[in-house]
Amino acid sequence: MNREEIIKFFNEKLKENNIKISDEQMNNFILYMDNLIEWNKKINLTAIKEEKDIIVKHFIDSILIEKEVKGEKLIDIGSGAGFPGIPLKIVRNDLDVTLIDSVNKKVLFMQNTIDKLKLDNIIAVHCRAEDYAHDKQYRESFDVVTSRAVANMSTLVEYMLPFVKVGGKCICMKGPNSEEEINDSKKAISILGGEIERVEKYKIDDNDRCLVAIKKVKKTEQIYPRNQGKPLKVPLK
Repeated sequence: MNREEIIKFFNEKLKENNIKISDEQMNNFILYMDNLIEWNKKINLTAIKEEKDIIVKHFIDSILIEKEVKGEKLIDIGSGAGFPGIPLKIVRNDLDVTLIDSVNKKVLFMQNTIDKLKLDNIIAVHCRAEDYAHDKQYRESFDVVTSRAVANMSTLVEYMLPFVKVGGKCICMKGPNSEEEINDSKKAISILGGEIERVEKYKIDDNDRCLVAIKKVKKTEQIYPRNQGKPLKVPLK
């Protein structure tokens, strides 16, 4: 696809999903895609390599949750190649965004993309969520915490909820057939100070998606998240 064809296709998908972006934002998305494709030749950032699939499965999927993002401070856990954090920053310049991932090569890619797009108030950090969440500077200091398909819900919420302030929100982006996983996570969510606000199923083209919004209703006990991989090995039940 040439640039004109990419823009035409992207605009069609934006219109289908009732999303509007500026010409500058469109240019940033195209720069982002070009950088992703180039880096993906050298390191494994994403299995999604076709331009149309990147637009639908990464960009549209990410910015569709923008309506859920209230407040200014957002942290994206297990960002990988920057989804959904960087697309959200492109469409919401008011956001102060922190992207974290435990794989340094992915962090280097995200920082390179941030620099190329000349985005302000967004950083990429190489760290583990269970360590970062115990830093007083970041613990319970964010309005919104996002994560996309990083882990099972019971594990994921132990990484996420310690970051969000009381009254803030976790946004978990999951695939189809998540009902059992969501139900199994309710005890963990309660232990960690959250409650499920709503679950929304939706489609992007033929892709079934599920959004789980969790409100933080009380402070998380200091022992969470547990370290040494325990949230993954022994999820709260």
